[in-house]
Parts: sequence; structure tokens; C-alpha cells
Amino acid sequence: MISRRDMLRTAGLTGLGLAVAACGRGFGGGGSEAASGKIQLNMVWWGDAFRAQKTQAALDLFMKANPGITIKTEYQDSGPYKDKLATRFAAGNPPDLMMMRMDSLREYADRKSLLNLNDHPGIVDTANLSQAAVNLTKVGDAVYGIPSGLNAIGFIVNKTITDQYGVTIPDGATWTWQDLAKFAKEVTDKSGKKVYGTLVDPATLANLVVYVSQQGEDLFTADGKFGVSEATLTAWFQMFEDMRKEGGFPPAGFVETTGSSPDQSYIAKGSVASQIIPSNGLLGYNKVSGGNLVLLGIPGEATAKRRGTNIGTPALWSIAASSKHPKEALQLLNFLINDVEANKAMGTTRGVPASTVVADAIKPTMEKDDQVATDYLIGLQKQTLVAVPPYPKGASGIQDELTAVAPEVEHGRLTPAEAAKKVIEAATKALSQ
Repeated sequence: MISRRDMLRTAGLTGLGLAVAACGRGFGGGGSEAASGKIQLNMVWWGDAFRAQKTQAALDLFMKANPGITIKTEYQDSGPYKDKLATRFAAGNPPDLMMMRMDSLREYADRKSLLNLNDHPGIVDTANLSQAAVNLTKVGDAVYGIPSGLNAIGFIVNKTITDQYGVTIPDGATWTWQDLAKFAKEVTDKSGKKVYGTLVDPATLANLVVYVSQQGEDLFTADGKFGVSEATLTAWFQMFEDMRKEGGFPPAGFVETTGSSPDQSYIAKGSVASQIIPSNGLLGYNKVSGGNLVLLGIPGEATAKRRGTNIGTPALWSIAASSKHPKEALQLLNFLINDVEANKAMGTTRGVPASTVVADAIKPTMEKDDQVATDYLIGLQKQTLVAVPPYPKGASGIQDELTAVAPEVEHGRLTPAEAAKKVIEAATKALSQ
């Protein structure tokens, strides 16, 4: 079983028994030349068989246009992917093209294990990538891949519930955290506690990053240190405890063990009226919540010191520095990013295409909710966004500590200030190792 906190943290960000040509679950290595004498590229990612099927459809288009190249594809569940990829590199047999986890990017880049695209100009066209998308690929001045898709967090509100109880949905472009608290309390009060106004997980790092940035601070400094003040962390935990005391936030113990799919979420059950989700999860959440969800921006964006919401990516498409066929791997990367038909074939299984031109071109083929999510992403990229440096080694320790202290605050065993101190201590230790 997966806790509700894990669900809020991971739902919609990443991805069975279908057979896919030239594709296998798990990976242990691929050859350099196929038996036919053609150049063979080895490409790996994480996901399920549905994602593999969609990806293979795009790769078939590439191989038809490039008959001298074949592609051996392998995929793995997200959990063991990181270790399996590390094993491939340690054995001296890395894949040519791979999904590179964002929490691993700096580590691989520091070891010079990935191809710097700046050293191969003119092959991968990045002209239609926003600066925010390009920033995701960089360690220093080097570019180590292209986002496999773009995503962001957004706030969903169930309009059926707000209409039922006569609650006005705030303006998602201008509302504040105080507006969220007021809205949430009104839902709870008018429903007689049949529905709680909002549920936001304070332990989810992606949520905290936005709030921290709004306060003018950075989660990580340029030199890889923890950049959040004790005052900001205390205010973060205190904000939700205040909402809980007012009644807009569910009481301690409300969150129970549940599954991780949208249909098992509290907004689908109708017991909360709003929550944060990854934007590419809108379609799935809307289908199981009655079809009347509204996607809003994150509170505080219009009045904060600076915008906190940023675009992210589940992973980069990166190329091994030791690939025997870097030119062909670069050609394949360019195709996956810039070919409209390839992206129609893949759909939004990895988020919105990184190229704004491609995203616009395939939008009419999407379902309505995916179109809404795409417009949300495109709109964000037109804003001035704060560049987020790659997470340094040890960053996962911060998420672990947030996960540990959040329930302690919820149940009154730690004050928000005490929790803030613990997170800072854990972050300092994790990043110094």
C-alpha cells in the first residue's frame, strides 16, 4: 500500500502486458550493430508497456525515415531504474540514449558521463524551447539533454462542490495563500464539514519549492547548499496548521493509507474540494472527479516577491558521452523533440512537448483537459521564471526529512519551528556528504 502523502507527491509526474516490437522490460545492454549491418542504437527509459507502445510508434517513424539505423529499446519500472542505469554505466556499457532523472543529472554531469550538446552544434534544434525549458538541461554552461516532456504543478478545484455549496472560486491568476485559507474555510463551513476545503501536502518538495521561491529564497544555492531560512520553513508548516485549526484543512489523521491513482484520491471521493496536482494529471483527475474540475495557478504568484511556480520535467533525454554513435543518437534526439508526427504518436505520456511549436501543433489532437494543461504550460513559459539549478547530490535526504517531520507537526508532536530546525539540520548533513 502507498500512503496518501506518497500519492500527492508522485501522482501524474511519471509513469501491462502488451508486447512491443524490439522492446523489452528491464535492460542489461544493447549491441552497437544489428545483424543486418545497420547501426543499432540502444535506448532506455522508465515506464510501463503503454508508454513503450506509444514510444515505439514514434521510433518506427524515425527508422522508416532513417533506414540505416535500428533502435533496440528497453524499459524498466521507475523504482529500480536508477540503480539499473548506474550498473550499466559502471560496467562500461551505457545506453546511447536514455531518460536521465533530474535528481541524478548533476552526479552524471560531474563524472562527464553525458554528452554536452554544446559540443555538437547544429544537430539538435533547440530554437523552439523556452529559456525555462533549456535551464532544466544545464549544469553550469553545459547542456546535457532535452526535456522528455514538460510539467508543472497546478491547483484544481471541483466546481461541482463549490456550486453545490455556493462558494465562489477565487481568481487563479491573482489569489494568495490567505485567499486559499478563506476559500477552504468557507467550503468546510457551508458543507457542514461534509467536504473540507483543501488538501495540500506540506511534505511534498515540489510544493515547498514554489513557496520558498515566492519568499525570494532558493531551495539550493548555486554552490549546492541548502538555501531556505528557518523563518520560511516555519511559516510553511504554520500556514497549514492555521488552516487546520480554522477548519478549512482536514483534521489530523484524516489522511489514511490508500492507493496512488487519481480514482483513489480524496478529491475523487468528494471529501475535499481542492488540491495541488501535476498539470498533466488534469485529464485523469477530471475523469474520476465528475468532469468539472477547474485548473488554477498556485496561490501567491501575483503578490509574492517573485514568481515561484516553474516548469519541470520528469527527465531529460540524454546521450552517453561514450556512445559509439553520437551523431545518430543526436539525430534521434532531435527527431523526438522536433518532429510533429512523432509527438502525435507519443502523446502526452511524458508531459507536454518541450518545443512550444510542437506543443501547439499537436494540441488539437489532444483531449480537452490535456489542451487545458498544455495552455497552462505554454502560458507559464511566457512568464519570467526563476531558474532552478540541478539538485545536488544528497538532495533526496531533504524529501526524506520532510516526509518524517510533516506528520509530527500534524499530530502536535513537533511545532512548526521545531520541524523547520530538523529539516535544516538534515539538509545540511545530507548535502555535505
